[in-house]
Amino acid sequence: MKGWLIYTISDSIRNKSYIDWFIDEAQKQSIELVLLHREEISIGIYHNKPVIYANGKEITADFAVVRTVDPLLNKQLEQMGIAVFNKPLISETFNHKAYGYLAIQQLGIPVPETYYFPGNLTPSSSPLDFPFVVKTAAGKGGSQVVMLHHLKEWKAYCQNTTETFVVQSPKNIQPGKDLRVFVIGKDIIAAVLRENTNDFRANYSLGGKASLYTLNQTEKRTVQKIIDAYDFGLVGIDFMFSHDGEFIFNEIEDAVGSRTLSMLSNINLLEKYVHFIKENLRSNLK
Repeated sequence: MKGWLIYTISDSIRNKSYIDWFIDEAQKQSIELVLLHREEISIGIYHNKPVIYANGKEITADFAVVRTVDPLLNKQLEQMGIAVFNKPLISETFNHKAYGYLAIQQLGIPVPETYYFPGNLTPSSSPLDFPFVVKTAAGKGGSQVVMLHHLKEWKAYCQNTTETFVVQSPKNIQPGKDLRVFVIGKDIIAAVLRENTNDFRANYSLGGKASLYTLNQTEKRTVQKIIDAYDFGLVGIDFMFSHDGEFIFNEIEDAVGSRTLSMLSNINLLEKYVHFIKENLRSNLK
């Protein structure tokens, strides 16, 4: 089996140890996994068939793990008959917060009170009472999440953004606390609680603390409802907590990292993921 691990150049530099680990785990399971930079790839249609080129040469593989947000690439690979992790539906839906909230709300799972706006079309009046949280729809890692406290800040934000964004009420949400549930296929692997007493954002990269978390039966059923509805590879399903301690859906990380899980446990997430990919490819060949 031969596969591609697709990153942008800048992300591949930042995630070199993770990439090396991924390639090593694949090799242990008799899979050739090759790093491919997104900037070196051209995709399109030639002689009425979808093609992919790297550095000017047509290439192919059995599967691809796409570690950059590029739903069109995922779709192109799938249409070429290359198994894609994660599938285009996952990339399209959950790399856009508004689409993600709509999808999860349909499952009957609580989501925050949320409104969404194209960056070039925003109302002059605020959609919620201050303060409220604003997030770019395609943002990752908490860096594009801000709390707005008055109308002047709202007007300045609207004037300075060209991206689609979502607006959320923080009223029934515990600040600085969230949970990431790691999922491979149909299996819950582990959960990590992230807490930050100095910021309303719980992200570990923003100074939060992390600890392993044991899901209770009600929480497992909530996670399982999402798992049953979608064909995941490896994802992180993120929840916030209401003041009563109940789950409120936050987002699903498509290209999820595992630094905190590796720090907190002996779980070899990539060994499990490579095994899942291998079994998935085998089952599709039968």
